[in-house]
Amino acid sequence: MENRTENGHGNSGKEIRVWCDGCYDMVHFGHANSLRQAKALGQKLIVGIHNDEDITKNKGPPVFTQEERYKMVRGIKWVDEVVEDAPYVTTLETLDKYDCDFCVHGDDITLTADGVDTYHLVKKALRYKEVSRTAGVSTTDLVGRMLLLTKNHFKQGDKEYEVEKAGSSQLGQDHTARSPWTGCSQFLPTTQKIIQFSDGKAPKPTDKIVYVAGAFDLFHVGHLDFLEKAKEHGDYLIVGLHTDPIVNQYKGGNYPIMNLHERVLSVLACKYVNEVVIGAPYSVTADLMEHFNVGLVCHGQTHIALDVGNIDPYAIPKQMGKFVLIDSGNTITTEDIVERIIRHRLEFEQRNKKKEKKEIEVYEAMQKVKLAQKSG
Repeated sequence: MENRTENGHGNSGKEIRVWCDGCYDMVHFGHANSLRQAKALGQKLIVGIHNDEDITKNKGPPVFTQEERYKMVRGIKWVDEVVEDAPYVTTLETLDKYDCDFCVHGDDITLTADGVDTYHLVKKALRYKEVSRTAGVSTTDLVGRMLLLTKNHFKQGDKEYEVEKAGSSQLGQDHTARSPWTGCSQFLPTTQKIIQFSDGKAPKPTDKIVYVAGAFDLFHVGHLDFLEKAKEHGDYLIVGLHTDPIVNQYKGGNYPIMNLHERVLSVLACKYVNEVVIGAPYSVTADLMEHFNVGLVCHGQTHIALDVGNIDPYAIPKQMGKFVLIDSGNTITTEDIVERIIRHRLEFEQRNKKKEKKEIEVYEAMQKVKLAQKSG
């Protein structure tokens, strides 16, 4: 490979193209953060996504279909290009085919069904870089939250960020989940992380500002299609995110599955979103409309629950003639995703137990090698 200068271009001035690949199932802010870090290592980010058949063979059944996963990754603001049906083991031929300089992955490990590191070929060729895995979230953890039906992920006060430690059927949250990669740790939100995810651009004086509000829980393709359609109604899209207690009030059960801090990052990673209001009021007020200079408030086809006192939460924008119901053409809801998980509970439990066991074996082998190197 040619030498690279500090500005990320080679001696020839060629832009650096970065390759990432994976399943990207139930795309969450951890995936987005990994892609954000990868994009920072070059100018163009190309993301390869494995098909359903390969994932089922090597890991177990994915929650989302390949078409849904392709669309979700295309919706992440740092992604320049998506390669569908990418090979499960990353090869030099793949990097060369898409003119990529190197491959980037998190500091966890990905194995084939036979226990082979899927990046061994690019590592050997020194065309591999690592970025830090985002602590406190994993697809395994989210599946566990859905199956457990607990509310621990949105506790208040001094318990706010604690992770449940018991009864998870080994789904990444209990004391038996010992893998350093699948086992869940605390999610610690910081202002720096929000700054990294935000584009930081204020609206222009001439921009038409569109406002939408909701839970946006387990950010999925239904949300993505809705936000794309909402953005078409203006120039600058603001998303109001309701607090966990408010979401629980109108959704019930153990909703939201993801707490407010997690939902903020998930929504900010979407390329259609310009700004997020953290803990937005359930009823859209005149003050909010004026403060953000909102030109239009949109809502999708889902049911609108009344606010306390049987008040229509969209009464004010309706009175102002600034409210519209839009149809994204996508009927998938967060409840549908949870239903998928519950319907295939045993398959997911078996998948995660198998993954956990394999990761622990590899991790312990790696530790032995490190010890041997130190003592030698």
